[in-house]
Amino acid sequence: MSVKRKMHLVAYLKTGPTASYASAWRHPSAPLHDIWDAERYENLARLLEEARFDAGFFADGLGLPDIYKNSFADYVGRGGQLSLIDPMTVLPLMARVTRHLGLGNTISTTFNQPYQIARSLGSLDLLSRGRAAWNVVTSATDYEARNCGMDGVPPKDDRYDRADDVLEACFALWDCWDPDALVLDRKSGVFADASKIRYANHVGPYVRTRGPMSIPRSPQGRPLILQAGSSPRGRACAARWADMIFCTTATKADGIAFRSDMHARLDAIGRSPVECAILPTLSVVIGETESIAKEKAEYLDSLIDPELVMASSSTLLGVDLSRIETAEEAEVAAGNQGIAGSRDRMSQVAKAQGISFAQAVRKPRGLLAGTPAMIADVMEDWFTNGACDGFVLPPTVFPGTYEEFGRMVTPELQRRGLLRREYAGRTLRENLANPG
Repeated sequence: MSVKRKMHLVAYLKTGPTASYASAWRHPSAPLHDIWDAERYENLARLLEEARFDAGFFADGLGLPDIYKNSFADYVGRGGQLSLIDPMTVLPLMARVTRHLGLGNTISTTFNQPYQIARSLGSLDLLSRGRAAWNVVTSATDYEARNCGMDGVPPKDDRYDRADDVLEACFALWDCWDPDALVLDRKSGVFADASKIRYANHVGPYVRTRGPMSIPRSPQGRPLILQAGSSPRGRACAARWADMIFCTTATKADGIAFRSDMHARLDAIGRSPVECAILPTLSVVIGETESIAKEKAEYLDSLIDPELVMASSSTLLGVDLSRIETAEEAEVAAGNQGIAGSRDRMSQVAKAQGISFAQAVRKPRGLLAGTPAMIADVMEDWFTNGACDGFVLPPTVFPGTYEEFGRMVTPELQRRGLLRREYAGRTLRENLANPG
């Protein structure tokens, strides 16, 4: 029986008060007192599941960004995207209060060994009964590398070569146990069938691991892979491994071009395009009327600290933008640092709005402000015209964006037959394959 194509929704999260929209922590409805409270994350999980999101994943970084003006003062002092708690400590809390929501964390293949990654995510996958996801990153900033005993990040191609090796090792580790290896038979005294457990014996150019894993296989086999590479080498990695691809295309035309390119890459290596969901980011401001939505967006804009926007853009591009004017200069000055997808998005914004690159990097993320029907119109347009398979939605204001989306936009998408009314599966893999 064929399954009607429906949108996939994934939440972009941070263990801090601000996600991708600069200065949003200053909004009076954004709570600051509960960042270290379990209830904050439990409530978030419930909101996302009630809004019928496939998953939420935490973006993460290993340090305080100090690229802008060679200091972390502006980024942390003005409230940038900070990880104030290790996301792996809150994801089990979120798993405990939900039954269907996928739960993802960002872990770098450049700074971590495969056994540690596989063990941590495998444990989350078991605790959540098959709902874990891994946002695979190769990391792109020297300040993170220095926190992990390195002088700086390796060249991009080397980072992706290591990522391929680490992913191969993790997949081998997750495959050490057969689904029925655990017997748990008190009467016979057989706890596990050792013949159904094997060594990984992975020996690659960058990592090696023997196994077997101490973690049994989860109900979905292994965590789902989320990846966001936008450079040619990053896209090749995503085509090989990703179940969901997170991108930051600025316009529908850019989204169509990106999705077409990824489908060609998937086809070239024998994967069906339906095996991988392409999900651009979308930041929304929702109002009962258009004028209310615009007023809310204007208020958000009034809170923006221009220096924080510059510090944030500098971190994404891996270069101090106080001294850079063009995309070409930014790419050269960044060296091994920087995220190609972010640089592409800023160049796309400049082209679409007829402004310079220097002006584009000084602008905050674009907002889609409108009524539920207006927002659904745009989402439907992108979805039905080949620009995406759904969206990654950061909270413009946490947690109000998700509460409003679930209350106003989710019912509109459901009415149009574009979003599940109920979850069809138990695991994240099942819900990705069958959107309900």
